[in-house]
Amino acid sequence: MYTGIYVFHPTIPGYPKARFPGVVVFSEIYQVTGPVARFARQIAGQGYICAAPSSYHEFTGPEPLQYNAEDTDSGNKWKITKKLAAYDEDASLSVDYLLSLPTCNGRVGATGMCLGGHLAYRCALDKRVKASVCYFATDIHSHTLAEGKKDDSLERAGDIEGELLMIFGKNDTHVPPEGRDLIRKTLHEKGVLFGFYEVAWAQHAFIRDELSKGRYDPAISKVCFEMLLELFGRTLKIELGEHDGKKLEVEDVC
Repeated sequence: MYTGIYVFHPTIPGYPKARFPGVVVFSEIYQVTGPVARFARQIAGQGYICAAPSSYHEFTGPEPLQYNAEDTDSGNKWKITKKLAAYDEDASLSVDYLLSLPTCNGRVGATGMCLGGHLAYRCALDKRVKASVCYFATDIHSHTLAEGKKDDSLERAGDIEGELLMIFGKNDTHVPPEGRDLIRKTLHEKGVLFGFYEVAWAQHAFIRDELSKGRYDPAISKVCFEMLLELFGRTLKIELGEHDGKKLEVEDVC
């Protein structure tokens, strides 16, 4: 396993053998920056072991890139230079790592922002992943992730067995309205269990809490974080057992 994984582990004083669910936290194109680390630490503080892989370990060290023009260009170049199989291998190894920990309860989810939102979606293709929260999942609609710009993320939506939560801003120029419509339509057609939230006035990367070009919105970020906790709490902390096989019948009454 490569070593570029940042780990954020909850602790309960007096209970060294406490076990927690695991969450893979995927970063934007700048790797595990301050905002990504704080996001992972927030999740860990709610009782989840977070593993945040450095996506560009093939090209550079595990250190975060800077929010400047030069590193933005590098991150965007590496995003489409890296092989799709390498992204998937990183996700699988991160899940392997979490499940190998004696403090993990054996249940794993995923989340991420921007590039990481797409990677959290692809991580959901792993049958071991029970839930994924995907913030501003870039490039899914355009098939432009990785070398050759021919990723199969939308085509493989039917392989997702866990639950998804997709979060976008209405003013997100990286995933325009027609792209969001395509993602939502495809998930419906493929029978994926998912929630889809578009914030009326938010832009791309509105949860990035520094140097975000005026996009950061702490109020909306708090609401979205509560949705993340609801999904992860219901799917990773509670043991639901086997589904009874019955189709949910919704009554059309007031």
